[in-house]
Amino acid sequence: MTLLAPIIATAETFKTIRRDIHAHPELCYQEHRTAQIVVDQLTQMGIEVHAGIGVTGVVGVIKGLTPGAGIALRADMDALALEEHNQFDHVSRYTGKMHACGHDGHTATLLCAADYLSKNRNFTGTVYLIFQPAEEGGAGAKAMIKDGLFERFSINEIYGYHNWPGYDQGSVGIIGGAMMASASEFKIKVVGKGTHAAMPHLGADPLLVACQLVQGLQSIVARNVSPLESVVLSVTKIHCGEATNIIADDCMVEGTVRCFSEEVLQMVEKRMAKISHDMCAAFSCEGQFEFKRSYPATINHAAQAQFMRQVAIDLLGQDQVVDFTPTMGSEDFSFFLQEKPGCYFALGNGDGDHRDRGHGLGPCNLHNPSYDFNDALIPIGASLWVKLVEARLGQGGIAVKSKQI
Repeated sequence: MTLLAPIIATAETFKTIRRDIHAHPELCYQEHRTAQIVVDQLTQMGIEVHAGIGVTGVVGVIKGLTPGAGIALRADMDALALEEHNQFDHVSRYTGKMHACGHDGHTATLLCAADYLSKNRNFTGTVYLIFQPAEEGGAGAKAMIKDGLFERFSINEIYGYHNWPGYDQGSVGIIGGAMMASASEFKIKVVGKGTHAAMPHLGADPLLVACQLVQGLQSIVARNVSPLESVVLSVTKIHCGEATNIIADDCMVEGTVRCFSEEVLQMVEKRMAKISHDMCAAFSCEGQFEFKRSYPATINHAAQAQFMRQVAIDLLGQDQVVDFTPTMGSEDFSFFLQEKPGCYFALGNGDGDHRDRGHGLGPCNLHNPSYDFNDALIPIGASLWVKLVEARLGQGGIAVKSKQI
């Protein structure tokens, strides 16, 4: 592994920025302080800045030596509604808010790369630095697209990464095709007939139906989906009634569906709707079914994934680059990949030994209150971004030419 010396020299600066962002986490579409840090840093670097895209999103524009194609590098900025268990110096200052997914590190990494690229424009074309809000459930990528991201900026390809606990520090996990699943949510309102709990024969018990639904819905995965496909259907919430001596009028059943295939997702939705309707009717109840598609599957484009893999091999070595095992987690970078060719990859965050003294007792896993981003990834990730830019916008890179703004 041979990282870029100028990036190593500035890594401590961006570590400080990362820890400051960690200490001041902001939830989706509330990333005003973080966005201002990004704007201030890019401005100091002499980079053209566009703010307020998709509410709090920021785009930096770095033009190369001559006009040409454009590639985008993306970092997300938002935090999670989670109480942090760590007690080190850069612990969250805000109750109930925490950077438990490493978006603070993604932002610092891209700023570090931006600093180098602003001083070393050894490429043809344009690099677009996308600092995205609201990845955690707010579909910030979609918001930026709706706000004209791809109309305002001539982007040919887009790339992003996520730190990955459990992978060796600095290793890269990458795969062409499906990398992360789609995410959909469902609600089933079972409308029955309330009565005294001691006289159930006078009503229609929605809770009894809900319990049957939980089992019945699992038959979709077990008997309607091919064993060669991957689907998760999880009922995660049931709410019914307020008193022990009353059979309630209705019951709400909620959960999530995850899969990779659009065709399979359509089938699952149809089967859920039918089972909900028919099972409720069988118990003299009414089933009201809602299905919301939140994030599509994250599908890497083969050519861009292969190119990113080679960049990682050239920088880090063959033994540091592995095939990523697809996960049923979801990511709104998928919206970008529906619009433009590109690649999303994992960068190993290690096993948690990097954490400062005073960290929580829990594992260093994503969305865990004891998590912390590994600062050693900042120069690694930044070097990967720079090498990608220089290779992809260099000789033999993207052939498509696009005007710069």
